[in-house]
Parts: sequence; structure tokens; C-alpha cells
Amino acid sequence: MTKGVSNEISFKDIKLAMRRHTAGDWGELETEDREQNDKAVNEGTRILSAYKSESDVNFWVITEADRSVTTVLLPEEY
Repeated sequence: MTKGVSNEISFKDIKLAMRRHTAGDWGELETEDREQNDKAVNEGTRILSAYKSESDVNFWVITEADRSVTTVLLPEEY
């Protein structure tokens, strides 16, 4: 996780988002982006999910194409 996330997002919110991301629940994305993530799972490309914390802060979870790293970050940290 990035420094911004560690300062603004609770561990509980991060844990829930990671569970959702792993399960293929892409959070607050448009239909087209959800479909792109579904393709990415099968094609081995990058996956991006978007969530909102209990304190109403938007954050993302990104898994790299090679699946070597998953990062939790604030949109402005991208």
C-alpha cells in the first residue's frame, strides 16, 4: 500500500477491498471497465478495482499483468 492509503484508509477497508478484488468484485467501476477486468483475468493483463472506504475516501487496488504485485493506492497517487 502507498503512504496515502496507510494514512487515510483503515486496515478493515483495505482487507475488505482485497477480498473483493480477489473474488472478482471490481467495486465502483463502469460496466465497460468491469468487462475489461473480466477479460484481464483470462488474458493476463492489469486489473484495476475501485472502492470507497467507510470514511468516503476513494481508493484503488491494482494487480500488475504478471500478477507479481498488487498495490492499494489513492487515485491521486497513480
